[in-house]
Amino acid sequence: MGDTSEKRVSEERHEKHLNKTRHKENSFWELMKFAILALLIVIPIRIFIAQPFIVNGSSMVPTFENGEYLIVDEISYRFSEPERGDIIIFRFPRDKSKFFIKRIIGLPSETIIIKGSVVTIKNAEYRGGFVLHEPYIKHEANNHLEVDLGENEYFVMGDNRLASSDSRIWGTLPQKLIIGRAFLRLLPIAEAAYLPGDYKL
Repeated sequence: MGDTSEKRVSEERHEKHLNKTRHKENSFWELMKFAILALLIVIPIRIFIAQPFIVNGSSMVPTFENGEYLIVDEISYRFSEPERGDIIIFRFPRDKSKFFIKRIIGLPSETIIIKGSVVTIKNAEYRGGFVLHEPYIKHEANNHLEVDLGENEYFVMGDNRLASSDSRIWGTLPQKLIIGRAFLRLLPIAEAAYLPGDYKL
């Protein structure tokens, strides 16, 4: 009788142990399924739709300060063309491992004329040219140049004209190097905004 009782207790303990083991295995596989599902959702979003970008430097002051955290919209330009005034993130033409943030000033097939701090645009619609109104500029520069843009070429400049390495220095930006536009500013929280710095020129 005693042996039977001990055997029953032993079997119950063994069953409990098996149940715990199965529970742990089930929990592990459930966690693995969740992780795989999360990756299947997050990775395409990260690669094709939106990605984070941290502002580095002072070239966009006062619109963006060093260290601000942005989310970049990578999908809009798949359905529409970049517009003048858009703030974009792109691969630096001279070193494609680097990413820059600038504002679009000139569009494909336009002529950009800069005299001092005044920017004039000539295109098919405004053959005589028109002067850009740029209220976001706080630090002007003294430049003198004229640039003719080809097809799929853009002229970009930083809002801080005194501290920006842009199309005035390294030339035009091919459209294929544009990653996307500044969509959200998440940090600092006090400056959080949708389409931060957006200004249609």
